[in-house]
Amino acid sequence: MAENYSQRTRAQESRAAIQRLYIAMRHLFIRGNYKPLGLSGEAMIEAMMLLRPEIYGSIADPERVELNGLFYIFERLPRGVEECRFIKLIAREGFEDSNFKPIVPSKRRRNCYRIDKDEMYIEMTRGRSDIYDVLTHLTFLYIESEKIRRNSLDAKGNKKREWLMLEEIVRHEEAQEGFNEEVAYTYLSVILGCSYKETVEACNRFKDSKEVNSLFQVVHWLGVRSMEEHFEKLDREISFSPTLREKIGHHIYGEAWANRIKEYLREANLLGRRVHIISSNLHSVMNTLYAQAALQDLFPDTDLFTIAEELSQPDQSDLRTKVKLYALENGMHQIDDVSGTNISVQIFDLSYILFEKLPPEIRKDTLKPWEKAPVLVVMDYAFGEQAYESMDELLKPDEVNLEGELLLVDSISIMGKAGALKGNKGDILIPTAHVFEGTADNYPIENALNPKEFEGKGLSVFSGPMITVLGTSLQNKDILDYFMRSSWGAVGLEMEGAHYQKAIQAGSRIRKSIRPDVVIRYAYYASDNPLISGQTLASGSLGLDGVKPTYLITQQILGQIIATASVEEEV
Repeated sequence: MAENYSQRTRAQESRAAIQRLYIAMRHLFIRGNYKPLGLSGEAMIEAMMLLRPEIYGSIADPERVELNGLFYIFERLPRGVEECRFIKLIAREGFEDSNFKPIVPSKRRRNCYRIDKDEMYIEMTRGRSDIYDVLTHLTFLYIESEKIRRNSLDAKGNKKREWLMLEEIVRHEEAQEGFNEEVAYTYLSVILGCSYKETVEACNRFKDSKEVNSLFQVVHWLGVRSMEEHFEKLDREISFSPTLREKIGHHIYGEAWANRIKEYLREANLLGRRVHIISSNLHSVMNTLYAQAALQDLFPDTDLFTIAEELSQPDQSDLRTKVKLYALENGMHQIDDVSGTNISVQIFDLSYILFEKLPPEIRKDTLKPWEKAPVLVVMDYAFGEQAYESMDELLKPDEVNLEGELLLVDSISIMGKAGALKGNKGDILIPTAHVFEGTADNYPIENALNPKEFEGKGLSVFSGPMITVLGTSLQNKDILDYFMRSSWGAVGLEMEGAHYQKAIQAGSRIRKSIRPDVVIRYAYYASDNPLISGQTLASGSLGLDGVKPTYLITQQILGQIIATASVEEEV
């Protein structure tokens, strides 16, 4: 009993730390600027150290630099951010039309601009969740930079020989001159407080990514900026532009995004057709509908999963292009985002596809073809709170037309990535409700996807409530273990579910912009398991292991849509 009480107390402490972090970030956002190592920044650092998020690994170790966590955040922050003293978060303010070359992080599509050697601008158009995500990454970055400084100085505050050698190595690297890598790894391991083997593996990971600087340069610049602040009082600073503070929360980007979609549907005479909205990646729906037909000459009588695995190979860009061109000629239209949401959209007019050409995996041979095929609106993943903004704007009446034309939405399907609390990477999670972390908000759902439909497919399936978290980078084992073992019985965590459902319920029950009996489908595949060491998001992506769950879920969603459309036309 005492043990359970202790665990629960630790979970409560962690939840309180998350709340303090978000209160601090909201306060600093309103204020307009802060110094990461000043009083305001220290409050965030203290809360982060108390929380000790799993994704940031050994953040609480005073000497050991967390290498997996560093690589994770550098894939999501602009290249060269470690070199900058000043970082400003901005809205879309016209820099896209300037001569500044945009820097786009590989794992977060956002425009960033290096203004000069000391200042970086990061464009934020995905709402508060995105801002908080960046701020937590930067806080972690400054915590690790302080470790690097301390490891590089002796007891008298003088630079150690290893640091002086690192400076020499970076000079050689910048001049593209050769150096003894094994000696360099040895010096670097001392500064990182890590083993030689860990240092080599981390250096190779940074080297293999074309979107981040080498680990030698990253460590060097983090140490340089920390030493400048420590010895010369050249403080680092994070600020927020007035335009960003004014625009946030007003759905400016989401409204422009949704209006462009409705404009296309109107111009293509599709507003009177039955619409099915799907939030997922932009390749699985297209490939499921078209890949077998497009690649029939190369893969005759080949099942969809085999083709999907082939298309997922990094060196098969020609095959992917062939499928996309075939799709564009047979009913698909792609709307690349220009509004700033970074949510691209594909619209499928299924009347262009002969019923018998549909893959057998999603077609029921006993059903007759439709007379009026449905339209699919497939949107790329939203980010956290952005899910509410995008879905709310998409579902609300079209105000371009004074009569307020409505989308005839028959179903809304959400396929996403989630952290598993039960199961492992690659498993499938079917939610029965979304519980919003840190609030009393909860959203029970009638999910049209049944766990039994996924059984016997070679993957484990778990069904139950899922936690919509404030940020994936702020979760720790104590909180997650509480949600899993308590009466909540949660099976996973994600960032968008409650936001989507809030918009759907508003549209169906309050605004009356969609049918009250609209079919809802939610399914997630586990991209990580934050409770298992080595399976957090920082350990790397699923790779080919994600192909099977992605396409299994896509097949079930499309199979239900097609079956329903065929039955309706028969009647």
